[in-house]
Amino acid sequence: MSERVLPAVGVPPRQAWVEHWPLLLGFATLAIPTVSSLSKQVWTRESGAHGPIILATGAWLLWRQAGSFRALQKPGSVWIAGLVLGLSLLLYGFARAFDFISLEMAGLYGAGLAMLYALFGAAAMLKNWFPLFYLGFCLPPPGWFLDRITAPLKQFVSSVATGSLNAAGLPIAREGVTIHIAQYQLLVEDACSGMNSLIGLFAISLLYIYLLRGSSLRYSGILTLFVIPIAIVGNILRIIVLVMLTYYFGEQVAQGFAHFVAGIFLFAVDLLLVFAVDAVLPRFLPKSWRPAS
Repeated sequence: MSERVLPAVGVPPRQAWVEHWPLLLGFATLAIPTVSSLSKQVWTRESGAHGPIILATGAWLLWRQAGSFRALQKPGSVWIAGLVLGLSLLLYGFARAFDFISLEMAGLYGAGLAMLYALFGAAAMLKNWFPLFYLGFCLPPPGWFLDRITAPLKQFVSSVATGSLNAAGLPIAREGVTIHIAQYQLLVEDACSGMNSLIGLFAISLLYIYLLRGSSLRYSGILTLFVIPIAIVGNILRIIVLVMLTYYFGEQVAQGFAHFVAGIFLFAVDLLLVFAVDAVLPRFLPKSWRPAS
């Protein structure tokens, strides 16, 4: 991570954006329909529940860095900005017409980057790269891609969870994509759906690392490596909770509101584990690798 950048002294952050209201209005005209679609589709699923959080915190980061953008302002090439904007709008229009939400969001994201480049230039964007990179996590990955990258992890966590419960004496077995517990059957895909929140956990963890440890690139990289094993541990706990709810209270309870609550609770547990690792990790690293206190 690069060192955090604070707004330049004497440059009102609000002025850096408000004076460009016509461009913001044009971007809002594109963004509002897309956000509406996201709220009805992607954000209603567990794999996309992190979207509103990232959008809100990403917008706050841009607002926070407004002074830095203004201090480094050197408008970019009109031709480059126009080309990127044109291609992004074509992608946006195509995706909007055929309801490809992932491509639509990609087109919107590209249009936003083109507008920022036209206004502030490449130097300002590179200096303030993290908010732009972070907002990229708002792009919903296609379902087939998400399934492909999480499939091995889902098989692993389901195997560990069922093995642990079996060792504890519960009548549980896993057969292919089905978990059998007493007279109940759970699909592995449903029980392991928490792995779909891996991208959200990774993004929120990066935000935490950037805000608290942004000045230490080496330490930030090490801490980031712990996110995936933390997500795996959290999802193993999630499966154990869901299976035990099914066994003791029935399938209707486990697949109803309790399923949603378990997902939210264990996502919070994952974040707490990131904080815990951050608190302990410096003790095991050489002094030169530790973050500034």
